[in-house]
Amino acid sequence: MSTNLFSTSTHSEIGGVVQEYFWKWENQQLRIVYENLGQGSQLLLLPAFSTVSMRSEMGEIGKLLSPNFQVVAVDWPGFGESSRLAVNYGPALYQQFLEDFVTSKLKTPVPVVAAGHSAAYVLQLANKIPSAFSRIVLVAPTWRGPLRVMGLNQQITGTVRELVRSPFVGQLLYKLNTLPSFLRFMYRRHVYVDQAKLTPDFIQHKWRNTQQPGGRYAPAAFVTGTLDAVDNQADFLALVRGLSVPLMVVIGESSPSKSRAEMDAVTALPGVQRVVLPGSLGMHEEYPQAVVEAVQDFLLNK
Repeated sequence: MSTNLFSTSTHSEIGGVVQEYFWKWENQQLRIVYENLGQGSQLLLLPAFSTVSMRSEMGEIGKLLSPNFQVVAVDWPGFGESSRLAVNYGPALYQQFLEDFVTSKLKTPVPVVAAGHSAAYVLQLANKIPSAFSRIVLVAPTWRGPLRVMGLNQQITGTVRELVRSPFVGQLLYKLNTLPSFLRFMYRRHVYVDQAKLTPDFIQHKWRNTQQPGGRYAPAAFVTGTLDAVDNQADFLALVRGLSVPLMVVIGESSPSKSRAEMDAVTALPGVQRVVLPGSLGMHEEYPQAVVEAVQDFLLNK
């Protein structure tokens, strides 16, 4: 599934060394961008899936952890600076990508900090290959895409996904859903708590990330629930029960009620360490200092 070709480029999002990993899926080569920062044993940072997903949202966490780890922050296929080809974005792609990347580019087992929707993919790999990770931190974990959270059925979400993938209507819908004003609205609604942090420069940076050629394909899959790695809460909890490595879950005290209920269900399971901090679904980016202070000893196995 993967090749070992990679080269160094110059654009840095978190102040580290940017590298490329060329990975094949359905006979197409995808360029995956990742970044190394710091010294010591490796630690994987996985950003949340979202319309504006990119490794820079893990940047401050990476900088704070870099004195103790060589942090590796990744742009998921279809997001950030990675290739945005019109492939079939779904669980099979991301399950295989994560397995290939971890086993070929990292010295396993490694600790991992995963935000949002990346949680289920980490849990699935940890169940499949118990030696992949040494410790797992899930920050504001979710498993249902936005339209599924709203209660829309699979037929409707599938129709929306195909519309967004279409050449003309899709481009218009995507443009409307990535307008700076709409991005600000979504951040205020359930991503950030402190609206003062949503500066024009911040929103502009997020908007630029959405405007790459092919930018709509993977976000359309996320929003419609096509990237949901599990179908129901029971399956998600089963993945947690199947772990053989320590797990810590960090919850934002201002998380949306439905998402908060899902997180609380995870931390109610035996052996799961729980931390509740200020923030919502974007707490890993909004409150990185608090997150690192809460998880650092756990990651260092102290």
